[in-house]
Amino acid sequence: MRILIVGGTGLISSEIAAAAHAAGHDLTLLTRGRSSAVAPPPGAASIVADATDPLALRDALREYRDRGERFDAVLQSIAFTPEHVAQDVETFAPLTDQYLLIATSASYATWDRLHATTEDDPQENLFWDYARQKARAEEVLRERATAAGLGYTIVRPAHTYGPSKIPAYTGNSAHPWTIVDRMRRGADIVIPGDGTGLWTLTHARDLAAAAVGLMGLHRALGEAVHITSHEALTWNAIYGTIADAAGISPEQFGQQRVCVPSDALVAATPDQAGSIYGDKMHPAVYDTSKIRDLVPGWEARIPFAEGIRECIAWFEADPARQSVDAGANAMFDRLARIYRRALDEAGQ
Repeated sequence: MRILIVGGTGLISSEIAAAAHAAGHDLTLLTRGRSSAVAPPPGAASIVADATDPLALRDALREYRDRGERFDAVLQSIAFTPEHVAQDVETFAPLTDQYLLIATSASYATWDRLHATTEDDPQENLFWDYARQKARAEEVLRERATAAGLGYTIVRPAHTYGPSKIPAYTGNSAHPWTIVDRMRRGADIVIPGDGTGLWTLTHARDLAAAAVGLMGLHRALGEAVHITSHEALTWNAIYGTIADAAGISPEQFGQQRVCVPSDALVAATPDQAGSIYGDKMHPAVYDTSKIRDLVPGWEARIPFAEGIRECIAWFEADPARQSVDAGANAMFDRLARIYRRALDEAGQ
């Protein structure tokens, strides 16, 4: 197949590019040409343009339109607003038979009981504008694509990690090494709630294998599908597994562990309210029947214990990657002091 990936250098899109290349597809990446973090697969063609500027994007693709060339699939990995997707419908309808939109599972409504989320569950995030914008982008795609003659598939990843991304509850996004650095120097490790909430983490390579399996698949047209692992872990298990991979003994981790409620984390980091209240403080367990039906033989094959060791090895391979977030460190230290003091007072 002939595949165009809009993006191709991010955590998810770079793994999809690698998987598409490994499967022997003719691959083109459309990027701004600024990132050197991830090398494109060997032989991949490149288009340099700002995909958020519809006029610049169409100008960059004009030669393909003029020659009547088409892509079997276009993967859009960097559209975050309904306006962007509306413009994409016009841009790509003449160029592809299948437009795959990377959306988000954070758009699903949350539940007050254990519930395996399916693609038919309502999309309603009351707290996180990012998730609402992504859901609205899906709506615009469904409203406009058919009239434009554009086939589409919606992909909803959940919390995805990979070599360059060590997952955590909060305070770890811009500088993923922060949590490992805290563990190794004996700092307090803040665990959300009492650590027993269930959460699903998916390795980017597992997601990529499924996404490539959806490309060119007629049965996937008009469908929305989440791609997630079936391994649901508690936050205690997630942080404990990171600690084990970082060489921290269970005894040491137990001494460093401090449980802090989500309300306190939001009070300390108000800009994370959407991500916490609208996503991570709720159980996240997924029914993966649909993706396994659409892509026979697909399974999420990388358990977190294996994937996180790969992540840590990636950071250890280059000390320049091991940056830490001073602001997050100060926040964690402050909260841990408050709750350790409260525990001491409660025991007096």
